[in-house]
Amino acid sequence: MTSSAFRPATFRRLAPLAALALAGMLGACKGGGGELVVDDSVGVTALRSPCPLVEIPEMTGDITLFSAPGRSDAGAIDVTAAITNLRGTCDDSKGATQLDTAVTFDVLARRTDTRGARRVTLPYFSAVMRGGNVVIAKRLGTITLDFADGQERAQAVGRAGSVVDRNEATLPANVRKLLTRKRKPGQADAATDPLALPEVRAALAKASFEQLVGFQLTDDQLKYNATR
Repeated sequence: MTSSAFRPATFRRLAPLAALALAGMLGACKGGGGELVVDDSVGVTALRSPCPLVEIPEMTGDITLFSAPGRSDAGAIDVTAAITNLRGTCDDSKGATQLDTAVTFDVLARRTDTRGARRVTLPYFSAVMRGGNVVIAKRLGTITLDFADGQERAQAVGRAGSVVDRNEATLPANVRKLLTRKRKPGQADAATDPLALPEVRAALAKASFEQLVGFQLTDDQLKYNATR
């Protein structure tokens, strides 16, 4: 079945921001093809969707343009914009061999000087990350905002998408068996958390994909976001 997850933009602290500049567990959908939801603190709790988790990496959800080169003070701010209302739709039907994720998001912008009509084009990226640290695909796009004369704010809708092989996002049968096997008191491994097993953690990471959307920032813009 096809379903949608509508929620405010979520932010995630990502180590490989440099990789994104160069180049999860819960998905954007919930349907009949789900697997296991695994939580480090409570173990197996529900169904895990193979669909990618849709997120905005930390520090890439905002962009600031300045009116003069080399300046980054408040008095030189020209345009600010933010990505919000990130929404993902994914088909995780059991018969599907691919997981197609369609993403939409809003960009809200504000300018300091409202004189005259103005068009501002901002770059953004859409990337697929596997295992929380490997970027396997990345696309660049632009979104255009039109300010009318005297208008301080503008808004536009952006779109992105990804395709993931369902088999790659599916936990191996032996791992599912380890996670779901009932353990009785007195058994040798009754107190053993399967999530502590290296092979289980590796399989969970390998089968976890994320669809990431953010502004394509310059080094200076990224530094500004990190320090403001």
